[in-house]
Parts: sequence; C-alpha cells; structure tokens
Amino acid sequence: MPELPEAETIARGLHATIAGSRVERVRVHRAEVVEPMTAAAFRRALTDRRITSVGRRAKWIVASLDDGNRWVTQLRMTGRFDWSAASRLQARPHLSVSVLVQRADTGGVIRFYDVRRFARMWVLDPAAWSELDARLGIEPLSDEFTPASLASVLAPSRAPIRNVLLDQRRIAGIGNIYASEACYLARVDPRRPATTLVMPEVRKLHRAIRVVLGEAVERRGTSFSDYRDLLGDEGTFQNVLDVYDREDDTCRRCGDQIIRVVMAGRSAYLCPGCQK
Repeated sequence: MPELPEAETIARGLHATIAGSRVERVRVHRAEVVEPMTAAAFRRALTDRRITSVGRRAKWIVASLDDGNRWVTQLRMTGRFDWSAASRLQARPHLSVSVLVQRADTGGVIRFYDVRRFARMWVLDPAAWSELDARLGIEPLSDEFTPASLASVLAPSRAPIRNVLLDQRRIAGIGNIYASEACYLARVDPRRPATTLVMPEVRKLHRAIRVVLGEAVERRGTSFSDYRDLLGDEGTFQNVLDVYDREDDTCRRCGDQIIRVVMAGRSAYLCPGCQK
C-alpha cells in the first residue's frame, strides 16, 4: 500500500503537471470507485473546475478546486495515476477514472488505475473535507511534529510501538515499511508497549521517523510491485531498506539475523541484536 513518501511523490508530480488546468471532461469507467457519490455527480463536480493545487494529507492525494471543493483520492493498495498528452478518454484494463484537462500551454489526460479495485475517489465540499481532515493525525514531516508531540501520542498507549505508529488517527501517513525502518534506525523494538519509551528514546524515534521519511521522499518512494510515479517510474528506497522484507538477511549494523514477527495480522521486521 502506498504510504506517505509514495503519496507525496505522486502529489508533487500531479501538481507540476495539472495545477492551473481546467477540467474539460470526466469519464468514470468503474462506478464503485466514486461511491457513495454517483458517477454523474462526480462528473458534474469536476467538469469545468480549475485545479488550483495538488497536495497530500496522510496517504491521500488532495487536489484543491477553484470552487473551494477538494478532489480527494485514497490510493489504498494498488491505486496509481498516469499522465499522457492525449485527447481521448478511452477504456483500458484496470482503468477506473480518466480526466481530460487543458491549460494555456498544454493539455492531456490523467488516468487512475486500480488493479485490486479498493481505491476511492470523491469530490468533497469544505465541510466534508474538514471532517475527514479532523479524523487524521499529525503530519510527521510538519513543524508541529516534535519529540513532545510524539511523546503525547505514545505515552497513553500500552499497544506496541509499531501499531501506534500505524494508527492514522494519531500520526498520519506512516505505514508498515517506514514504521519498521524507523524503529530499526532508533534501535527500538517495535513490539515494546508505547508507554514504556522514556524521553531520550522518544527523541531518537522522532529523529528516525523524520530521517527515514525524508530519505524515502527524496528517493521517490519504495517500489516492490504496483507502485509507480506519475510517469511510470519506480521509487528507489527499496534499494536501501535495512530490515523491511529482509527476513533472515544479515543486519548491516551488527551482523545479527533479521527476523519477521506478526503483529495485529501484519508482518514487522527487526534486528534482535540492535533492537533490544
């Protein structure tokens, strides 16, 4: 599933490509992608609107429109965008939505594909967007994310640290890959109850989260199978992963063997030598 660095990469690509464009035509190829909106309502909400900017909130892609509404996309497991300088909205395998945009110097089609068909896309008015935004936690690359704010998230919970980091209501955008990598960099066992971390450990974890996410954004995300950016290119962070998906490999730091554990039905990776 795309996490913060992948969503950030996609949002930046979309902003550079379609910000300032006017939506000329919309085609919904799979109606379930816009539920509970109807395909007709989705088309009406986007057509003739100008896209003022494209950004990210947590793992969501958020395009601001000139009427104050937001065109919001939840990528889920296999959602991805691509762009082509075309003028026709043709059906293609796994294509969910296509949008023809135009601005003074160029035009083309934004296509949204989803192999697993779990992704969702809506146009939200300001009230609905505020409600969604309020359900999401603090952004880990924002100025508001400090060691003190991380401590306030961790201290009340006896849940494992990894599970707290994945809770989008507390911290927005971190998923399984980057939680494992951040815990490794901070030398913290992801299975520990969050409330047991003392402030020096919280500071190390805070720094590790920022470092891991920052480098992953610079490397345009992690590609294992489905994730590609707007131009179809892979990310490269998978080339420098320390523990994630490296079960039985040797830890580059201490030489111990990396292990995989299952937490809340999902895999986590750690080095028992480094992460006591």
